[in-house]
Amino acid sequence: MGSYSTVLVGTDGSTSSFRAVEAAARIAADAGATLVLACAYQPMPARERQHAADRLGDLAYKVEGSTPADDALRAARERAVAAGARDIDEVAVEGDAVDTLVELAVDRRADLVVVGNRGLNSLAGRILGSVPANLSHRAPCDVLIVRTTDGR
Repeated sequence: MGSYSTVLVGTDGSTSSFRAVEAAARIAADAGATLVLACAYQPMPARERQHAADRLGDLAYKVEGSTPADDALRAARERAVAAGARDIDEVAVEGDAVDTLVELAVDRRADLVVVGNRGLNSLAGRILGSVPANLSHRAPCDVLIVRTTDGR
C-alpha cells in the first residue's frame, strides 16, 4: 500500500460500519488524505411511506428519503473527526451499496475504499454475495476490508 490521497468509506449507520469509518479516518489522517463518507440508501416504497406517516405524524420525515442516510453520515463524521480525519466529505446516494461505492470511487478518484467485513461469513453473503466480497471484485482501486464483526 502506498500513500493515499482520497479514502472512500461506506457506512450504513451500524456499529460495525462505524468501525470501518474509524479505520478509514485513521488512514486518511496519517496520509493527509481526503476522507469521503458514503451512504447508499433505497427509497421507501409508497405503502411503507404512508404507514410511517400515519404512525409517526410530524416525525415521518425522519424515515423518508435520504434523511436516515444523512443521519448516518453525521454520526460517521463525528467518529471520523474523533479518529483524526480533517478533510471530510459526505455523500448520500440513492442506490445499491456496491454500485454506489464503485461509482464514487471512480468519480472521486479514490485510491482506497474501506468497508467492514459484515456479511462475509453469513449464509446470505455466501449465496447472494456480500458488499465487501462484491466490492473487492469491482472496485477500481485498493480495497481494505476491516474486521468489524467477530465472525461468528
